[in-house]
Amino acid sequence: MAVHSAVPPGRSLPAHARDLVRMHEAVIGGGRPPVRPRPLVSRSWSRVLGLGLAADSMNERDSVPEAEVARRRHSSPLRHVIGDLRQVIGAMSDAGHMLLVVTDSDGVILWREGSSAVRRGADALGFAEGAEWTEARVGTNAIGTALAEAAPVELLAGEHFEQNQHPWYCTASPIHDPRTGELLGVIDVSGPALTLHPAVGALVETGRRLAESQLWHSHRRRLERLRRAGEPVLAAGPALLVDADGWVAHSAGVAVGERIAAPRPGQVLAVPGLGACLPEPFGDGWLVRPAGSARPVVLDLDLGRTPVLSLRAGETGWRRPVTRRHAEILVLLGKAGHQGLSAEALSRALHGDAEHLVTVRAEVSRLRRLLGGIVDSRPYRLAEDVRLTVHPGQ
Repeated sequence: MAVHSAVPPGRSLPAHARDLVRMHEAVIGGGRPPVRPRPLVSRSWSRVLGLGLAADSMNERDSVPEAEVARRRHSSPLRHVIGDLRQVIGAMSDAGHMLLVVTDSDGVILWREGSSAVRRGADALGFAEGAEWTEARVGTNAIGTALAEAAPVELLAGEHFEQNQHPWYCTASPIHDPRTGELLGVIDVSGPALTLHPAVGALVETGRRLAESQLWHSHRRRLERLRRAGEPVLAAGPALLVDADGWVAHSAGVAVGERIAAPRPGQVLAVPGLGACLPEPFGDGWLVRPAGSARPVVLDLDLGRTPVLSLRAGETGWRRPVTRRHAEILVLLGKAGHQGLSAEALSRALHGDAEHLVTVRAEVSRLRRLLGGIVDSRPYRLAEDVRLTVHPGQ
């Protein structure tokens, strides 16, 4: 999803920045603003005001210790891409006026790069490694608002809630794990408000795409190592070799697509085309073999107050609660039949527009971690030998 510019087409950056500061003064003071806040900004200010934060002073910051920053860096998959992100930002001619910031999914700043002058200005705001840069802590800002809205955000001058952030612009985009849809963190580029360049949004989007692409390539390399290690074991088949998230590294005697449900110790898996399967630990992954003859997979979805999904394949199966969003997706896919739904169509059905593609893909990825090949992709649909029955509930 592209970053929407904070500056309207044809508007002068200095003039618009001044209008936004006046807008902030008027709205916070109960007056009539010269320009109306964008809907994104209005939603954020409403959330922040509801939290009781102050607009005319610096709200209390919260930071984690250096040791905790180091621990979070070490456990973050983004540690593998931070060097590439530095190169992307450094290639910009205006890099001396820019600050690159990468946070984790909690909004805690793990990495910060920029010139000493820009870093000093950021230090005065508490915008440093270890700081929690969420709406709840520092008001409306691109990082915290991107986390709250699950979308890219660019803010300029008076669109920030705290007045001491008005001399800044900030442009941020969430980064997701391309394998699981899990939110990994946020990439942000910030700098003095009057140095905002129209290309900054594209730069942040390029950084996000690069990070997710590099993570995907690393994932493919891990699958290849797992395939080479397990290929001799799978010679007899039918069997699968998958990683911890259910991505297929190698298959023998069966075609199940690129992913099955994530294996769990001691839990029988229902795999379309194979029926009930027994997962066995194998290196960094799992060896999945059928426990009997292939049987169709039957899903029963109960849409009660808490949706519950039951799965059966022959004599085995399971029953567990699912989120209401996942229940909605299953109902839509069931109605769509073999034709399935594109990401755009699913976005329109769930959100009323096609602007929530990142959110939709992340939700379906999480659903596929639970159900694996039961949900096909491109387009999204239920696998051929899957039967879904929906019970409306009360």
